[in-house]
Amino acid sequence: MNNSIEVLMLDAIELIKKSNNIYLVSHVQPDGDNIGSTLALARAIEKLKTNVKVLKVDDIPSDYQFLPGIDKIKDYSVDESIDLLVSLDSSDLHRLGPGKEFALKANKVINIDHHITNDNFGDINIVSPSSAATGEIIYEFINKMGVDIDKDIATCLYTAISTDTGSFMYSNTSYKTHLIIAELLKTGIDADNININLYQSRSMARTKLFIDSMNSLETYLEGKVGIIVATQDMLKANHAKMEDTEGLISFVRGIDSVEVACLLKEVDEKEVKISLRSKKQIDVAKICNKFNGGGHVRAAGCTIFENVNVAKDIILEEILKNFR
Repeated sequence: MNNSIEVLMLDAIELIKKSNNIYLVSHVQPDGDNIGSTLALARAIEKLKTNVKVLKVDDIPSDYQFLPGIDKIKDYSVDESIDLLVSLDSSDLHRLGPGKEFALKANKVINIDHHITNDNFGDINIVSPSSAATGEIIYEFINKMGVDIDKDIATCLYTAISTDTGSFMYSNTSYKTHLIIAELLKTGIDADNININLYQSRSMARTKLFIDSMNSLETYLEGKVGIIVATQDMLKANHAKMEDTEGLISFVRGIDSVEVACLLKEVDEKEVKISLRSKKQIDVAKICNKFNGGGHVRAAGCTIFENVNVAKDIILEEILKNFR
């Protein structure tokens, strides 16, 4: 952590200590990093304060229901005063979904994130693009709070960091990542149980969706680009949910020739969410920025408001431009 972020952390901790009605919120379409980071920080703050609420902005994928404190994530109305809102792992207010209304009403906002595209929407912005996951920032933050990292906090942070580094395989994994994980393991967490829940509990519905989606695979530029789709028809046929698309894109990126993997998720007739991953050469955040999306150099996403076939043509054209 650089000195300026350390100062911002100390300012944020003072603000937390002074605030009474505190809300924590993260982005829609939740993942392991945002859920794990949010639950870890909520438990840490609860060791200092009593009035801490975690706002539910979207359905929680079944993969993360094992996490301690998952039942803290609830629906709330925005009709009461909010001293402080802490946003985690969200690059802008729009990504908070219904949480945006809470952020606009809050007296103060702390913004904690690791996305390079973060637009610094908070009163205090703790943004560290060099961190592999928001969970890494929260680990440092909780240590600065002077709160002991117990097994529950460590379980949530391990989940956050493991999922956002692709089980420590992605290029964002650093020596610091492994040092943090070593400290979390020292608390006595059950890493086997965490890994079974995260990576070895695929439902039959998800498996069948996986097969259907892989059958849609198309490759371009002699296999350097791989594109798959997950349509509403596929979801219905396999009794699957959108959350069951988790892991599809990593499989495509794992093909030996593929540099850029693309997954198109059909949300509606005219709304397609796109996930992009790359290995070494292509900056996929730059591609997604063209469509008001964002993320990281090797992992990014955006939404195109067209039918799935048109969206595929649009994103493919942009991907191919970046190879030229």
